[in-house]
Amino acid sequence: MTGPDVPLSFKLAYVPGVTPSKWVRIWNERSPGVPLGLVQTTAAEAAALVREREVDAVLLRLPIDREGLHAIPLYTETTVVIVPKDHLVAAADEVSVDDIADDVVLHPLDDTLDWERPPGKPALERPATTADAVELVAAGVGLLVVPQSLARLHHRRDLTYRPISGTPESGVALSWLEDETTDLMEQFIGIVRGRTVNSTRGRQQPQEKPAKSKRPQTGGRKPPSGKTAGQRGAPKRGKPRRRS
Repeated sequence: MTGPDVPLSFKLAYVPGVTPSKWVRIWNERSPGVPLGLVQTTAAEAAALVREREVDAVLLRLPIDREGLHAIPLYTETTVVIVPKDHLVAAADEVSVDDIADDVVLHPLDDTLDWERPPGKPALERPATTADAVELVAAGVGLLVVPQSLARLHHRRDLTYRPISGTPESGVALSWLEDETTDLMEQFIGIVRGRTVNSTRGRQQPQEKPAKSKRPQTGGRKPPSGKTAGQRGAPKRGKPRRRS
């Protein structure tokens, strides 16, 4: 519902691991009269919130079905493996999928990485959520491969994580409906893209014509300083010769 009597507002959804606080702070500084509401959602429901117009935009993880949606990729996360602190992986700075080939690797139903099956040995059952999978890692059931922000989100003192190569990476994007790029949406796009407050949002502004000088113009060149027009073309006179 929109109209002159409806106060302006902007609603933003975001998935676990994504931290919109910096962009929210900039929004509040630039548009203090337009409240920005935050809605936390799951990765599976993120795109649906935009399609159903529950929110104006969403920060979600790629890949998604982009039909009817805009999606601006913002950044790509490092992929890590979560392990117990006494696991051999904890002694390395970085590991590869070959290093965990003999371990059980959990595959939660809300997994955000674009693969059919993680490396290693599959567990007997798939945990319902990433949070459940982290609990199983702590219980010694297996390991878990996730984007780094999710490892930080579910941090535990008895667990640690290391970067892992040979796995998909999770990209985070800003998404909204194709036909609803409003002025407020443009404003938020500018914030996440790092535009300044004086940005024209890519639209060319007419250039101002330079002010005309009030000083009268002469028809020719300005005579050199200290010389009159009559002196300008006069030949130089040499020193008088001394008579013998």
